[in-house]
Amino acid sequence: MDRNEKLSDHFTFGELIRSETAERKNIDNSPPDHLIVKLQRLCSEILEPVRLHYGKPFRPNSGYRSTELNSEINGSSSSQHCKAEAVDIEIAGISNYELAVWIEQNLEFDQVILECYRKGEPNSGWVHVSLKDEETTNRAIVLTYSNGSYSNGLLA
Repeated sequence: MDRNEKLSDHFTFGELIRSETAERKNIDNSPPDHLIVKLQRLCSEILEPVRLHYGKPFRPNSGYRSTELNSEINGSSSSQHCKAEAVDIEIAGISNYELAVWIEQNLEFDQVILECYRKGEPNSGWVHVSLKDEETTNRAIVLTYSNGSYSNGLLA
């Protein structure tokens, strides 16, 4: 698939597989063809509604990760990024806590994790959102990851 090909109105294939680490380490971060439909679903069910709500362009921080790339960045061995089921996002000028709350209250998801957020620093961290395929029940898990541990709910 061409990197410039659109997966949805505002997001391209290249944006969902982009990785500075992969480029620097010459790692092929192209997903198998059967996972592209999952990337399209992330775009249509998560990224597009977020963009529409906030009315601001943004680019995902991390989408699909090959197992080689995931290993290189010391990602979890069970990372949903490797299954094309997760994306990390933040939007300039929007608190990551606010973004996570909006997603929790308005979208279907498997997990929403407010990661590395520091109280009083609205631009700190990022929001991890995952979405399983349509045949699998999404768990609607909401967590905050801070100081090396997870807590239930969104903690500002």
